[in-house]
Amino acid sequence: MPRILLIDDDEQLGAPLAAYCARFEMQLEQATRPSAGLARLRGGGFDAAILDVMLPEMDGFELCRTIRKVSDIPLIMLTARGDVMDRVVGLELGADDYLPKPFEPRELVARLQTVLRRRTAVPARSPDGALRFEGLTVDLATRSVLRGGRSVELTSTEFDLLHLLAREPGKVFTRDDILNHLRGHEAELYTRAVDIVVSRLRKKLEPLHAIKTLRNAGYTLALAHAAG
Repeated sequence: MPRILLIDDDEQLGAPLAAYCARFEMQLEQATRPSAGLARLRGGGFDAAILDVMLPEMDGFELCRTIRKVSDIPLIMLTARGDVMDRVVGLELGADDYLPKPFEPRELVARLQTVLRRRTAVPARSPDGALRFEGLTVDLATRSVLRGGRSVELTSTEFDLLHLLAREPGKVFTRDDILNHLRGHEAELYTRAVDIVVSRLRKKLEPLHAIKTLRNAGYTLALAHAAG
């Protein structure tokens, strides 16, 4: 059963949400302070985390940044309804998804199911589980990436975007193609969300010029397969 950590200072939220998640075979636990949440995440055993933006000690953005320094665990941000900038900033810092407050529990469960499914997705068939390009290796079996022989830490969302492009290098994927693959449901930021994740991935793959933008069309992997 997946374990989910909710970091939210609303003490009335955890119990009913945990009861609802249990119906979908998810174990949700709550920490009401970022310091307690970080300590529990360091202890391991969690499969995803939900971060509220408005928190004591540090806000959800700083908490997201802190977690991303040491972990690629899937993160969902709870943002203020209508505040697009909250969602943009959360995605730029490495969040996998966002959900405006107030929200329906079923919507949160759907988002959790999506990020967890990506995390445990069975990789596409390949002789040794890897796709190799000049300067880049994408290992589908271990969901790992090597750039110039050195490991690159990617979030689940970033890896799935790279995997999508790497399966068909040279093919142009529209933003809608990417959204449908990454999210599996309607997104509220649409093109902005895709652009943010692409930007994050590009920075991590530097100095490789791996992802090419085709204006008004989409994105493609601009690397040649490795010789041999």
